[in-house]
Amino acid sequence: MRRNRVLAAVAILAAALALAAPAGAAAQRSIDRVPAPALLSWRSVDVDSEEQFRGLDAVDRTTAWVGGSDGSVFRTTDGGDTWDDVSPRGSDGLLFRDVEARNAGHASVLAIGEAKASRIYTTTDGGLTWTRAFTNRSPKAFYDCMAFWGRGRHGLAMSDPVGGKFRIIATDDFGKTWTRLSNAGMPNARPGEFAFAASGTCLVTAGRRQAWLGTGGGASRIFHTRDRGLNWEVTRAPIPASPAGGVFSLAFDGVNRGVAVGGDFERPAAGRDASGRTFDGRRWRGGGDLSGYRSGVDWLARTQRPILVAVGPTGSDVTYDGGRTWARFSRVGYDAVICADDGGCWASGPEGAVARLRR
Repeated sequence: MRRNRVLAAVAILAAALALAAPAGAAAQRSIDRVPAPALLSWRSVDVDSEEQFRGLDAVDRTTAWVGGSDGSVFRTTDGGDTWDDVSPRGSDGLLFRDVEARNAGHASVLAIGEAKASRIYTTTDGGLTWTRAFTNRSPKAFYDCMAFWGRGRHGLAMSDPVGGKFRIIATDDFGKTWTRLSNAGMPNARPGEFAFAASGTCLVTAGRRQAWLGTGGGASRIFHTRDRGLNWEVTRAPIPASPAGGVFSLAFDGVNRGVAVGGDFERPAAGRDASGRTFDGRRWRGGGDLSGYRSGVDWLARTQRPILVAVGPTGSDVTYDGGRTWARFSRVGYDAVICADDGGCWASGPEGAVARLRR
């Protein structure tokens, strides 16, 4: 790997919260002191494939898309019981690391890599046909993540630094065409700083115009734009930087409340200081320790508490308090997690692994 959201009954939530509640300050520092909630588990709905699925988007409980490590794209419209191979023609060997889907028919997929390996394909007919909407022409650019606002007309994709600054491209026609934005409003990158193309969630959007991107390597920071990518401010993230570590995934519930997760992928079992929280979208503080490095995180929708799920190669963690404390509920490894507005939550990972959250 290269820099690599049902309403639950009140009684059930209360029981889960009781299990997750810390006994004291020390419990916030030790994941092992927080009992793992028994109410959550993953139900496998695997794809008949050996590819690693780091690209994932969930439209709802029944419809999801995944993008694989050998150029494949699969789609389900029956909750994962069956999967259709809807791969773009000529995409063999591409590393699809991000999928952004509006519905069962319209989706964009991002392939990562140097030079022309970084591409975006868009379909409006469920994958029957695809348009290559963007091909990277810069030998120094390497695109990592992509995100859209609201109904999907406007979106951004980002590349690792070129000429000392992260590069941003934008679409205002549902991913059909992309234009490079001026970097005048982008702060300088630190030496060795980059983003992790681990789950397609190093770049996320909220509201109508705001977006955030997380970095690692030479610096662990979070960039924030309020004007759809023209101007950015940056702050240090509470997750430590390392050559293989930093912020891997971001998730926002509105424009103020956000969570970051990460760690170091070369130390997959190390989860201390691997999460962060914000309450204003700008200033970040440390969150609770995770049970390992985590490459994906998202909010569960239709809940009465601030619940998120984070996934990584050593398992999955849940928080019932917006990221202040976390508890492991599964030891099955996944790379990406996306939760839909109707409460359905999906994960994907190695060897064709896809799952739905049971709760």
